Amino acid sequence: MAVLVTGGAGYIGSHMVWALLDAGEDVVVIDRLSTGFEWAVAPEAKLVIGDIADKETVMAVIRENDVDSIIHFAGSIVVPESVADPLSYYENNTSNSRTLIEAAVRTGVRHFIFSSTAAVYGSVGAEPVKEDHARNPDSPYGMSKLMTELILADVARAHDFSFTALRYFNVAGADPRGRAGQSTAGATHLIKVASEAALGKRDGIQVFGTDYPTADGTCIRDYIHVTDLAEAHLLALKRLRAGGDSMIANCGYGRGYSVLEVLDCIQRVTGRALDIGYGPRRAGDAVAIVANSDLARSAFGWQPMHDDLTEIVSSALAWEDSLSRRNSANR
Repeated sequence: MAVLVTGGAGYIGSHMVWALLDAGEDVVVIDRLSTGFEWAVAPEAKLVIGDIADKETVMAVIRENDVDSIIHFAGSIVVPESVADPLSYYENNTSNSRTLIEAAVRTGVRHFIFSSTAAVYGSVGAEPVKEDHARNPDSPYGMSKLMTELILADVARAHDFSFTALRYFNVAGADPRGRAGQSTAGATHLIKVASEAALGKRDGIQVFGTDYPTADGTCIRDYIHVTDLAEAHLLALKRLRAGGDSMIANCGYGRGYSVLEVLDCIQRVTGRALDIGYGPRRAGDAVAIVANSDLARSAFGWQPMHDDLTEIVSSALAWEDSLSRRNSANR
């Protein structure tokens, strides 16, 4: 039996591949390498360069590799981009996910873990949000993920098929062993961008909006270390294989940090001042979103081990530095 990881050459997916291999799983990856990298896939995993929109290819990969479970990361994730180009998000995140789910059902794959997002909630304030909170996405990105959750729920009711949708809060950091990290060129994640700025890869960093109803006027997010997130997937997979029913669970720490607090942390860790610019709000950005992850802790025993903003920032900076050395060596 093998686990199929879609988008396994990307940021979170590459960490998941390493976590699965560490756990003794056989892993096959499908990735079209639009934002991921072939070198980011652990050498022990099998990489198929392809698109999940190609149902016949996906079905062939499942059959040829005796896949019993799918962990689905492939998709588009930039909120402002989704506002500007909603149709591409509904195609890549919703339509292509529907095709992948159909391929799973047709080939008898019974276990499916979906990379969802806290963006399904929209702006909810600083109080930790539970899974049963009203879903009111502020962006096509959030809506495209919510639509896939609804598809999964309908499919699970109609077929011998169980899923877990993990609603991520703000994923950051890098593998503590230095094997994987955020490598996408032009990434928009705050900690990634600020790390690049701190190491001189960018001239500075822009803060979008200083008039939000928060203590310092900037957005608040719950930052989760990517290694803890990968562990949540492993535990969710174990639960499904043991006969667990379908569920949706938040993955976050329950503590929010503002944009300026994150930038202060990066300046403190590096001892370097950032060149910070200030601009208007971006369309689609929620004011604040913080997780209540009690369900993940109780349902499959998730116990975060890296719940520390300084550790998250330090690992991101270490990866950014190693990425610079890698890129220099390949020139």
